[in-house]
Amino acid sequence: MIRAILWRDAGGQYTGYQLDGHAGWADSGQDIVCAAASVLSITCLNALESVAGLVPEVTGGDSGSLRVRLPKGLSGEQRHDAQVLMGFLRQGLHDLSTNYPANIHFSIKERRESP
Repeated sequence: MIRAILWRDAGGQYTGYQLDGHAGWADSGQDIVCAAASVLSITCLNALESVAGLVPEVTGGDSGSLRVRLPKGLSGEQRHDAQVLMGFLRQGLHDLSTNYPANIHFSIKERRESP
């Protein structure tokens, strides 16, 4: 099962996301749930860079793991664009988990930043 988490701060602003695991819907190379989650997460990452002009912190990217964290100190326009793109990701992951609940679990969690 894929575990997808969208992180947000106490003010409700998205701060990053992570996906871990394998969907198990079909064999590797045939798994449409895995392909859909991959397309959503990689497209969001690429758009954060190319559309919003951000350089997110990225870890993983192999073995079924990807973690993306928005950088601090965003301009108002960058913050807006990042929130729109993360909203796109939220909708896609929500829809995917609704249609394939045995293969992907999606949640939104608050991340508390250390001072």
